[in-house]
Amino acid sequence: MDKYLKGKTALVTGAASGIGKAVALLYGQLGANVMLSDVNDALGRKVTEQMVSTGINAQFYKADVGDPVQCSLLVEKTVSAFGQLDMACNNAGIGGEMNQTADYSTEGWLKIINTNLNSVFYCLKYELQVMLKQNVAGSIVNMASILGQVGTAQAPGYVAAKHGVVGLTRTAALEYASRGIRINAVGPAYIDTPLLDQLPEEAKQMLTSLHPIGRFGTAEEVAELVIWLSSDKASFVTGSYYPIDGGYLAQ
Repeated sequence: MDKYLKGKTALVTGAASGIGKAVALLYGQLGANVMLSDVNDALGRKVTEQMVSTGINAQFYKADVGDPVQCSLLVEKTVSAFGQLDMACNNAGIGGEMNQTADYSTEGWLKIINTNLNSVFYCLKYELQVMLKQNVAGSIVNMASILGQVGTAQAPGYVAAKHGVVGLTRTAALEYASRGIRINAVGPAYIDTPLLDQLPEEAKQMLTSLHPIGRFGTAEEVAELVIWLSSDKASFVTGSYYPIDGGYLAQ
């Protein structure tokens, strides 16, 4: 494998499983130093140890990215560990409460907005501050969703948060394009991760039918898009929202 990210440092939130894990692993396989972060300390450390055992230079730092202080410390830890920050994937998120808008709990709304939107702002804020001080090119990828472009019933909090991620991405991209920092968003459809394993088979079949390609995506497929956007191969790409959805949004 061509290690074209050698010498670069990447930060991945929500890296203990699913898409975040796949992104962190691919960053490392392509030669980057990787800081993994998650609220799941045990699983995050296990993934990191597995990566280190294959020769990847990786570390783990437990952080709740819904807390701005912890986000700041996470970025500081990354720089102290590896000397710089070149790439970041702000991936951490939750599914949240399922309910119609009139019945959606205030607690559920605040939790998902904090976890899925505020956390991206906090991480982005501190990542940008470091990249600006370094005065070198940087790339940040924010994890949105197909629901950052369309709605779906019984998920007002999730949909609002992911729409917010796309808007935040575009705004920040405009602000920092002239400073050499590219910022993009990725919008996965339903991806075959442990989260979907909890669903009954009938529900899985229904969700699969929403994708013209006839299957769920894989975390590794999403990771390939994130790494391309992170790398110099996408040097003219910023402020964009890239669905990876098996044709979901084409309908």
